[in-house]
Amino acid sequence: MKKQHTCGAASVTFEDPVFIQSCASVVSQKEGEGPLGSCFDVIGKDPMFGADTWESAESTMQKKAAELAIEKAGLDSAQIRLLFAGDLLAQSVASSFGTAGLGIPFYGLYGACSTMGESLSLGSLCAAAGYGEHILCATSSHFASAEKEFRFPLGYGNQRPLSATWTVTGSGACVLGCTPPALPIPNQLETLRFQDYCAVITGITTGKLIDYGFKDSFNMGGCMAPAACDTIFRNLQDFDRTPGDYDAVFTGDLGNIGQKILLDLLKEKGIDLASRHQDCGMLIYDPEKQDTHSGGSGCGCAASVLMAHILPELIRGKWNRILFVPTGALLSKVSFNEGDTIPGIAHAVVIERYHLPDKSENYNNSKK
Repeated sequence: MKKQHTCGAASVTFEDPVFIQSCASVVSQKEGEGPLGSCFDVIGKDPMFGADTWESAESTMQKKAAELAIEKAGLDSAQIRLLFAGDLLAQSVASSFGTAGLGIPFYGLYGACSTMGESLSLGSLCAAAGYGEHILCATSSHFASAEKEFRFPLGYGNQRPLSATWTVTGSGACVLGCTPPALPIPNQLETLRFQDYCAVITGITTGKLIDYGFKDSFNMGGCMAPAACDTIFRNLQDFDRTPGDYDAVFTGDLGNIGQKILLDLLKEKGIDLASRHQDCGMLIYDPEKQDTHSGGSGCGCAASVLMAHILPELIRGKWNRILFVPTGALLSKVSFNEGDTIPGIAHAVVIERYHLPDKSENYNNSKK
């Protein structure tokens, strides 16, 4: 059993790392036309993914990402002990219908766009405690199903304000475990191990509900930025770190407006994150060529960017330690229509580039 212990007010540190054994990403054509297009595993030319409804399309997409992550890990679904998955739709139907055929013990999650952070956190806790040798984490979102759920059906042709983000049609999935990923085998799917390096999770910070009274469902960045600020601040406190201890801090879905708010809020706390902060919603689309206004959002935004871009680049040596902070706006169509505010939440996951030691060596996570 791996060792873990609480750290500060809201964090857990893993004395022995949790290994990310594989990852997979599936997106639609719009995402494939963005700056990260060459990174995704699957780019569907049909946003319906061969299904009859938007919701079924999202289920199909998430199932494909899950199956691909399992295949990349050299496993079959019977070897996966637990599945943590979620999406934006009511009762998490994209996840429950999408993964039902896999036959894996299932926990359905809802953290809005922060769900990948929630999934990775719970999966890591279970892996570190020895409750599963292989644990699958997955999330998804679909532009059309999210617009139908939370805003206006596409047929209305309503105009979107510049503060709005574009819900990513995408899914990300990964397998966590207690052992390193296998070395790549020629002519087979790429794994998350490049020579003697892989990616590991060494800590998490669980988010709190933060409500600044925002009610604008077309300004998700403004709703979520305070929660991102709170979680990042508490992560630095709990681990006794400064921004310089991270090579990069990735939020999930703030977009242009949310990023500005986040950086201003952190400055008020004496933290300058401007040189290290990146946002998945700003990375996935080209603001000059793609009309997505403030950027991208949705459960599939942070998940697909993490799997397709961040983890491979970290293993290749671009970064050694990053903080992954997907953010969520916790509204429903009922709460919004009843005039309630939109609380935000953000979960932080510490991910490091890990050099696999010789069998005689012990992992020493001595860095701050």
